[in-house]
Amino acid sequence: MLQPLRSLRPACPLALAAAVLLTLAAPLAGVTPAPDDFDSSLAAWKKNRDERLRRPDGWLTLVGLGWLEPGENRVGSAAESRVVLPKAAPAAVGTLQVDGERIRFTAAPGVAVRSGGKPVTSLDLADDRGGAPTVLEVGTVSFYAIRRAGRAAVRIKDSAAPALAAFRGLDYYPADRRWRVEARFEPAPTPREVEVPNVLGYVEKMPSPGHVVFRWDGAEHRLLALDDTGDGRLFLVFGDTTNGRATYGGGRFLYTDPPVDGRVVIDFNRAYNPPCVFSPYATCPLPPRGNKLLFAIEAGEKKYALAVHE
Repeated sequence: MLQPLRSLRPACPLALAAAVLLTLAAPLAGVTPAPDDFDSSLAAWKKNRDERLRRPDGWLTLVGLGWLEPGENRVGSAAESRVVLPKAAPAAVGTLQVDGERIRFTAAPGVAVRSGGKPVTSLDLADDRGGAPTVLEVGTVSFYAIRRAGRAAVRIKDSAAPALAAFRGLDYYPADRRWRVEARFEPAPTPREVEVPNVLGYVEKMPSPGHVVFRWDGAEHRLLALDDTGDGRLFLVFGDTTNGRATYGGGRFLYTDPPVDGRVVIDFNRAYNPPCVFSPYATCPLPPRGNKLLFAIEAGEKKYALAVHE
């Protein structure tokens, strides 16, 4: 079974007795924070998760994905457009000229397109590889360039999307301290990139700082960690035997804090669904090789459909 985290030694006998009683009360916990810390921290995390999904540019507003070709690509709600926007947008919004790595947008005459709150007639677009793509807005519709497996595409969102209006919250397993586990971090010998599949059928390379290793039910388990933030946190894309039943079939996501002295805490209570559960137009990574656990992680976020229909 999991071993509890070592706590700091109390400074007096009474504190020592209290610490012993706390340990005996929760012998199976991977980490045994004070109840108010564990509960309030998890509640705050869930609240933030809910608020981010409800934003006018959150994943619930994702309504389209248009792949670009070299040369001119028409953008608008007209069916013949290369990038088809929702009907709320004008039939012709403008064009996207693709020339190698360069993507330049030119607005159609008389169409009010904005970026960063300012009117736009023509400008080069930064894609999402730098983390801050150039977002163009026309009415309730927004769109920006992304690149996947070397191909350029346009991600389309609508703040008036039906999915956002219909959202009634998420469904979780009951919070359980046993699923907050301490792990060993094994850094990769040298910086490297690993191949990660996605729902589009492509394989992309992502930086991997190493593995996290933890014990559950007397056995040792390893998960490949990814780095998609550059801030030291570890990004885990994993699967388990709840996938396709109680949880999303393509696995779930989880972030940890940066490792400290070769240790890291994995709180599976904070495992959450990838954007693909909310929209067919997301480009979610799938668990890389070795990241499908052969037991049930009964913690964290459940299937989104459960939250919608209950």
